[in-house]
Amino acid sequence: MAGVGGDPLPTLSWQSVASWRPAPQRVRSATPEQVEAGLTADVYFVGTLDVLEREGLAQQVVTAEVFANRSGLLAGMDEALALLADRGLELWAAPEGAELAARQVVLRIRGPYSRFAVLETAVLGILAASSGWATAARAVVAAAGGVPVISYGARHVHPAVASVMDRAALVGGFQGVSTILGARQAGLVPAGTMPHALMLIVGDTVAVAQTFDALMPPGVPRTVLVDTFHDEVEEALRVARALPSLASVRLDTPRERGGVTADLVRELRAHLDRAGFPRVGIFVSGGLSPERVAELREAGAAGFGVGHYVAAAPPLDFTMDLKEVGGRPVAKRGRIPGITETPGLMRWDAGQAAHSRAPSPSPSREA
Repeated sequence: MAGVGGDPLPTLSWQSVASWRPAPQRVRSATPEQVEAGLTADVYFVGTLDVLEREGLAQQVVTAEVFANRSGLLAGMDEALALLADRGLELWAAPEGAELAARQVVLRIRGPYSRFAVLETAVLGILAASSGWATAARAVVAAAGGVPVISYGARHVHPAVASVMDRAALVGGFQGVSTILGARQAGLVPAGTMPHALMLIVGDTVAVAQTFDALMPPGVPRTVLVDTFHDEVEEALRVARALPSLASVRLDTPRERGGVTADLVRELRAHLDRAGFPRVGIFVSGGLSPERVAELREAGAAGFGVGHYVAAAPPLDFTMDLKEVGGRPVAKRGRIPGITETPGLMRWDAGQAAHSRAPSPSPSREA
């Protein structure tokens, strides 16, 4: 195997892994090449392959199944399939965005064990993190009841996975994401408003709103933050009167001031309507959960930016088990030997998956 940075790594064995020195990196995250090479694997898979090679079993054909340990929404399957592509494996998978029950099989792999053993850690991690984020996003979307939700979670995760989390949020039903990479990978325009830092540097909300309006292309919604200097209602009315193109005002009132409450949203909505601005929406961000989203939606919020709730979601754990070895049903104690009947798994063309963000299934489907 070719080296992937630092010292060359000609073979993946316990001895070579123990002595390999990776190149220094400014950001401590794995490159795609390092993941594909197995360098993010739990090391016991390397020892496993050493033993199988000595026993002459490295090319033993096996069937493995990946199943969910709790219910949720499946995400990350496109990445998992791309990682397994071009390795001479047969793959069957549940589609991205599928509703999962506990113990449901989402992925089946058949082929020589040595071709995918060191990728088990990465495959499970991709599915666990993405599905956890997507499941949390879906709960927010359900609470929003049709009101648009934007992913604001990038600041709560390592930047190496920010776009992955954004992708999962979209699978969960979010209508947009704030990061440039996450949006562009999905073919979207990044969604955002303006930070408190801009207000504090300029020193006046209306001045910021007018300059923003003059600079931004027509398609960019004019959403102005109104909680930096003055009472939110007072500031919102100042901006609405000065900016005919105003689409919405954003509330991000900090915890120190009590946060954004349903009463504040109702008050602001009433004042905007009374002043002749019924079409100006109220966009809310900051510490939102499904419960708070539902409450604020009922009060009149017309959009939400949700970050921490999704970013901090627990992973949806997955397990990979061998179910056949050499065509013979097997299982460890406590599990049932042999392939699990799983209607809905689709056969995937591995070569196609390697070149597609979301691989297209072939016509064959498991009965």
